[in-house]
Amino acid sequence: MSHSARAVVWGLTSGRQADVSLALWGVGTTRALRAHWMLTELGVPYLSHRIQSRTGETLDPAYLKLNPRHKIPTLQHGALTLTESAAIIHYLAEIFEPRDHLFVPIDAMQRARLNEWCYFIMNELDGHALYVIRRHVGLKHIYGDAPKAVESAKIYFREQIEPLTPCFEELPAYLFGERLSVADMLLTTCLEWAESVGITVPQAVAAYCERVAARPAYIEAKRRNDPATVSPENACLSVGP
Repeated sequence: MSHSARAVVWGLTSGRQADVSLALWGVGTTRALRAHWMLTELGVPYLSHRIQSRTGETLDPAYLKLNPRHKIPTLQHGALTLTESAAIIHYLAEIFEPRDHLFVPIDAMQRARLNEWCYFIMNELDGHALYVIRRHVGLKHIYGDAPKAVESAKIYFREQIEPLTPCFEELPAYLFGERLSVADMLLTTCLEWAESVGITVPQAVAAYCERVAARPAYIEAKRRNDPATVSPENACLSVGP
């Protein structure tokens, strides 16, 4: 990485020694936020390389060796490198000691139900709707102005989420009961993204999102993911070339 890059170790407490074996590249995007959120929920220390998309940092030759598609986030854990936010949080949920507050499938049926939610969220909401809006609103200087495509994507998002309203009206807390799942994390980040671009969702869905977004770990993850966050001086590390 370049000499000007910075990194921060998150998750260490005063007087605590730990082997930081996890490294996460990326801040400032919804997809990077998901990884920060799961790491915060798990309470594990990790090295956060605070690079951003479309700044030129993801085109650094050293980073391209990790992620040739020059996207964020990227997670490294030993010999494993992952570059998709959904895959990252799935992996983290399964690799660490079970946390009582997290839902992790224990059989094929539970896994299928969880995967159904995750594939729906990532395909229909994130990829087919929200990123279309991202391309033609926030990045229209690159991809072009396409107001019809943007409005169509907003309608599509609502068409996908509105039929699920009865499900949200009956939820005890989260999609799988009283424990947070990776599907909740994917969905909440998408719902907040949708709200930021002017998509209105049914009241029951909005109430669900507010409930999940109030989790202390999510609030802390947002702080860690914010490029403007000023980190404690003793947590900052220079990253060599």
